Amino acid sequence: MEIESRLLPCGLHVIGEPPSAIEAVATLVNIAALDRPEDGITSLPGILAATVGRDIEDVYRGSDKGILADVELLRQITEASRGAITAFVEKTTNSKGQVVNVANNLSKILGFGLSEPWVQYLSATKFVRADREKMRVLFGFLGECLRLVVQDNELGSLKLALEGSYVEPGPGGDPIRNPKVLPTGKNIHALDPQAIPTTAALKSAKIVVDRLLERQKADNGGKYPETVALVLWGTDNIKTYGESLAQVLWMIGVRPVADTFGRVNRVEPVSLEELGRPRIDVVVNCSGVFRDLFINQMNLLDRAVKMVAELDEPAEMNYVRKHAQEQAEELGVSLREAATRVFSNASGSYSSNVNLAVENASWTDEKQLQDMYLSRKSFAFDSDAPGAGMKEKRKAFELALATADATFQNLDSSEISLTDVSHYFDSDPTKLVQGLRKDGRAPSSYIADTTTANAQVRTLSETVRLDARTKLLNPKWYEGMMKSGYEGVREIEKRLTNTVGWSATSGQVDNWVYEEANSTFIEDEAMRKRLMDTNPNSFRKLVQTFLEASGRGYWETTEENLDRLRELYSEVEDKIEGIDR
Repeated sequence: MEIESRLLPCGLHVIGEPPSAIEAVATLVNIAALDRPEDGITSLPGILAATVGRDIEDVYRGSDKGILADVELLRQITEASRGAITAFVEKTTNSKGQVVNVANNLSKILGFGLSEPWVQYLSATKFVRADREKMRVLFGFLGECLRLVVQDNELGSLKLALEGSYVEPGPGGDPIRNPKVLPTGKNIHALDPQAIPTTAALKSAKIVVDRLLERQKADNGGKYPETVALVLWGTDNIKTYGESLAQVLWMIGVRPVADTFGRVNRVEPVSLEELGRPRIDVVVNCSGVFRDLFINQMNLLDRAVKMVAELDEPAEMNYVRKHAQEQAEELGVSLREAATRVFSNASGSYSSNVNLAVENASWTDEKQLQDMYLSRKSFAFDSDAPGAGMKEKRKAFELALATADATFQNLDSSEISLTDVSHYFDSDPTKLVQGLRKDGRAPSSYIADTTTANAQVRTLSETVRLDARTKLLNPKWYEGMMKSGYEGVREIEKRLTNTVGWSATSGQVDNWVYEEANSTFIEDEAMRKRLMDTNPNSFRKLVQTFLEASGRGYWETTEENLDRLRELYSEVEDKIEGIDR
């Protein structure tokens, strides 16, 4: 059910080509799934759940636990949401499947009781008594979103930009979370970096952190993780207004405090009674972009961690203090210096370069990748030395990582997932932490998925499986990519390369992912020919990546498969060189 309802981009974006009605419905279903209290809007699943006397959050939780009645109710709510929105969009759709004259059509259908298309649709379901007024407010909002989704604003703005003329500015970000970013084709700006995390971001962060800690306890014999190693991304914090930043603050048990201008420049500790659990230690790996954009927030984080390390609390309830005391003794430094937890690249440097090594197949073994990560990511931020820049503290970085029981990353947009880009595995320290831990135990690896209203915390292996099912091995996805021609083939190849990257840094990719990818793109003769004819260079890299996955021990397959791949590699080489045997 999760795979079926997942929103995914089918093919590359074509500038100036608005989405079809079917694509618009998928976007609106996801927009409608979120409560927007600031606009007085209740989510459609929330309205439908209330009709049968349930709270949608309880339904989500019950469904996640596998309570069959809740699983079935959630299926009915999802189906009814899709049906009601489809009935609404159809009223604005022409015979070619394009959305037209939204404003005129909307004024005709809004406010006429039983003739409203969503009311007509729901009258044949168990949700017939859904609150009409709340629905009217929601669909009025969705109508405005629909008008903006299909607005053709891109080519005109591109032309203005190329002429050096004024392009209207607007916020950037994820259109599901914040439909104010629509229509596309604007000169996008981000946010005031001092205004994050917002109250809404803190609320979402608490849910994710609580679910993460619950999941780790369940997987680890009822024990809380003492340390979580995690990543802070620059653009993701822009899109979510500081959600992952707020997650770090909530893990260590502090609350951001905004001044009268809404700027967050200080924090206060949350009492252990209110927290109801120990303060979790963190090792924060900031991306180069986060370091450039949010230096104030790095300062805030470093001060917060050091403040928590200095609290007079028992070690079993304050893991930050416990580890800082141990590390201060080992390194022979002060408690404050030992509590260094905010790391990034050296100034002007970006990424760990693990992604480049994997993409170019220019690495000998995993140890080499781990050394690259440590040498490039071990520059510490120090709030006690303002203006001093990032200083390398590799030993402190290694000691902090060695205490990590779990690694953690966030996914917050339907557009970009684990294997879409190489940055995610480039920042993954799972195998590195295992090598640094005294007991040699692999840490648990988790991914938070906040792309839908029902935020999920899955293990890394579960997320990689879900990603493979919904993208790489999904005919809707790869056929959509193939329509984009040679670039679509490159996208398919890139996704397989990124999958090998996850095998290298975490070892969390199942053998069947490679086996089924081989069946889909290599064993199928028609598909193989299409790939080779459309983009022989990317097809050669695809074949090379399969052989590399096998050679590095990430894919166990038959010798027959490997012989076929070697023959294909030779064949595509000849094609590229123009040799006709």
